Amino acid sequence: MRPRKDAARKDDVIQIRAPAGTKAMLSRAATLRGQKLSKFVLDSARRQAEETILDQRIFFLDTDAHEKFLDLLDAPNKPAEELRARMARMPVWGR
Repeated sequence: MRPRKDAARKDDVIQIRAPAGTKAMLSRAATLRGQKLSKFVLDSARRQAEETILDQRIFFLDTDAHEKFLDLLDAPNKPAEELRARMARMPVWGR
């Protein structure tokens, strides 16, 4: 029985090229952690990816800054008269 072509793979391959010095440094760090190079690199990359994604979704504020932030959300600035005028006129493509 052959595996289905659309079956999800458990593992996928990531190939990267790195300068010899960088590989040596990564290998040394992996050894210090008692990990194989591939596990060390994958764990490090995953951690960095998670931080990058979270940086786009979550931010932390102290109590005062949080209160100011909520106040701004509750009372947004009124649109300037220039903006109101632009929004009221017919767009070029509608003329």
